[in-house]
Parts: sequence; C-alpha cells; structure tokens
Amino acid sequence: MDIQLKRGLLDVCVLASIKYEDSYGYKIIKDMKPYLTISESTLYPILRRLETAELLNEYSVEHNGRLRKYYHITQKGIDRLDSFSEDWEEIKAIYHFVMREDNSNDKK
Repeated sequence: MDIQLKRGLLDVCVLASIKYEDSYGYKIIKDMKPYLTISESTLYPILRRLETAELLNEYSVEHNGRLRKYYHITQKGIDRLDSFSEDWEEIKAIYHFVMREDNSNDKK
C-alpha cells in the first residue's frame, strides 16, 4: 500500500478510536485490533504527529502509582474525521473505477 495513503488512513483510525472516549496507547492498540494490527512503534509517532497538528491533546492521570498518558480528540480532530467521511465517497468511487472490469479491451 502507498505509504502516504496508509499514513493518512492510520491517522484517521487513531482519531476514530478516541472520538467518543479518551484513551491511552495500549487501549488504542487493543481497540483497533479487531480491524487492523498496529504496533506501539507505529502508534506513538502517529500520536505525536496528531498532537503537533492539534488534532488531539494529551494529559496524564495517575494509575497504580504511575502516570498514564491519555489522548483526547480536539475539535480540529473531529473536523478531520468529518472531512474523511466526506472524502470516503470519492475514495469509494475511485476504487470502483480502478477495480471495474474493462470489456473494451476485449473488442480490439
């Protein structure tokens, strides 16, 4: 898969995983597991990139005597998810165009 396309899709998946509830790294990986596999070494750079882009922010909460970083989606992150939903129709159209059976070559 094209690295830029995959990167964009992973960004949206991470945002979607925290859309309704703040979460932390391990839980994000666990929540995404039924749909795709993502490692910690892939996730944390995505989280940093999303935070730099102001699509999410982080805060720490003490858990069992240790600080756990939680991630919260921002309005800008929600807007990105909405934009993806709108883009999805175009992506589906492109997919159907690429995957169509082209019978015009058979006529040559």
